[in-house]
Amino acid sequence: MMDRSKSLLLASIAALLFMMPQNVYAKDSDALEFTKDSLETVKKKVREGDAILVDVRDLVEWNSGHVREAIHLPWRDLQGNKGGPMLERLPKDKIIYTYCAVGYRSSRAGKIIAKHKFDVRPLKPGFEELVKAGFEAEKK
Repeated sequence: MMDRSKSLLLASIAALLFMMPQNVYAKDSDALEFTKDSLETVKKKVREGDAILVDVRDLVEWNSGHVREAIHLPWRDLQGNKGGPMLERLPKDKIIYTYCAVGYRSSRAGKIIAKHKFDVRPLKPGFEELVKAGFEAEKK
């Protein structure tokens, strides 16, 4: 028979697991699966000209700091009628890596961009993680 402390511990763990939110990306039809490319691979592809970075955060976030090589295409604007003309700025012959703060907008923007026949690979790591990984940041 289990002692009381072990029983309480197991009950607490079970309660925490039950209350944890489900992975919002697992079955979300508005999102594109995150890339499996490592950040080192992303840096290499961008450096060699095989890929570009697209920052899909809002203008305020962009102005407070963004990856130097990135193009700014806010996710909110991609959702509306402006999305089509905005995508004309993107090269069809390169990989498009989208990023935001934590991956939410990145995967959703990726889905929108992919509908226009681009090779899109959303990044789960956000801006701060990219900077920590060695991507150069700049401010407007």
